[in-house]
Amino acid sequence: MDQHIVNAKIVNEGTIIEGDLVIQDQRIAGIGATPRPGADVFDAQGAFLLPGMIDDQVHFREPGMEHKGTIATESAAAVAGGITSYMEMPNCDPLTISEAALIDKRTRASGCSAANYGFYLGATNDNLEAIKSVDHSLTCGVKVFMGASTGNMLVDDATTLEAIFAATPLLVATHCEDTPMIQAAEAAAAAKWGEDIPFSEHPNIRSEDACYASSSLAVGLAKKHGTKLHVLHLTTAKELALFETGPLTDKRITAEACVHHLFFSAEDYAERGAFIKCNPAIKTTEDRAALIRAVIEDRIDVIATDHAPHTLEEKQRKYAKAPAGLPLVQHALLSLMDRFTDGTFSLEKIVHKTAHAPATLYQVAERGFIREGYFADLTLIAPNHEAETPAQETSVLSKCGWSPFAGHTFSHRVEATWVNGSLRYHQGAVLPGPMGEALRYSRP
Repeated sequence: MDQHIVNAKIVNEGTIIEGDLVIQDQRIAGIGATPRPGADVFDAQGAFLLPGMIDDQVHFREPGMEHKGTIATESAAAVAGGITSYMEMPNCDPLTISEAALIDKRTRASGCSAANYGFYLGATNDNLEAIKSVDHSLTCGVKVFMGASTGNMLVDDATTLEAIFAATPLLVATHCEDTPMIQAAEAAAAAKWGEDIPFSEHPNIRSEDACYASSSLAVGLAKKHGTKLHVLHLTTAKELALFETGPLTDKRITAEACVHHLFFSAEDYAERGAFIKCNPAIKTTEDRAALIRAVIEDRIDVIATDHAPHTLEEKQRKYAKAPAGLPLVQHALLSLMDRFTDGTFSLEKIVHKTAHAPATLYQVAERGFIREGYFADLTLIAPNHEAETPAQETSVLSKCGWSPFAGHTFSHRVEATWVNGSLRYHQGAVLPGPMGEALRYSRP
């Protein structure tokens, strides 16, 4: 049955218009169109209708770490947060470092993912041939852990790095931190505090210098070889000097910020401790302000989550044994809506960085925009008039059951989410329906 969304404020491609939208056969069939006979009418009641977020960086933990999360649980949390497509990282068990592993992940997702899905091929010191031969139409990119890895995927051989940057046909997405610098800082902290390293030391251990050393190496290699490079989750003002302002379509080297680095700062370690421990670390208020400015001036091109859940028990350990990573997909867009409410970001900018830009950067086919003929991947966001606290643990859909935003009341709420035209989330509940589909990429 056709669906007709009425009385919406449609946010798309730099404009906000009041109007209606028709969904037919998974796709947007009309914008501002007249209702079709027999259509199922959904009254948006003046809420904002956005293209669903395309999250280019998540860790859903399957296979091998299902006690932390699964494709089913984390994709449900994503849809509840207005994320309609995600790109999942390769540091699972086994690692996603072959075409066979990519096929296995797509097969798993096809049977349980509430959202659309894409998967990175991971780079290692010895899988260059797999990188060269991977299916371009179904693989979002090549992930390179440069200098640091939380999943035994460190690429630290200089010759191998050169070869990957020179030969890969796909976008290279990098995690940039320098391992020797981090290890030296960890040893110094352990010598000073023993087992009682305060979590406030995390941004000093995973330092600005460690980030810059690795990011500058990646940018240098990309310039040398003409590689399409996307540096993930920047955290420091210093690194921003490596990147240019201007339109995404003019760039071969791009940058990303993640929602938690735009929301929290080092001042929050005192209250939240391990619950905001992540790699790279959340840093100073000045760094956060610089990241925000870089988003506004288009020096940072994409906003993502780096969703990476761990169990509550794991996060209750002391510093050295508490793993790094946060569950973020359910509240990512809401955290950005707070920055809209306080005047930091325009709504048009949020939509650009979370939907238009990742779709353009990764050449995602027929998604990321509210256009006739495109897949109806949509989310409806309304003011949180009831002053609910949606980040409280009881409402968290990620398998880990906790949120770094616990206790925070967001200014808005996700009212509804459509994936491929199917209403999959409404009024606090994930609804049954068709599974998401594999993302396809329009590449030569």
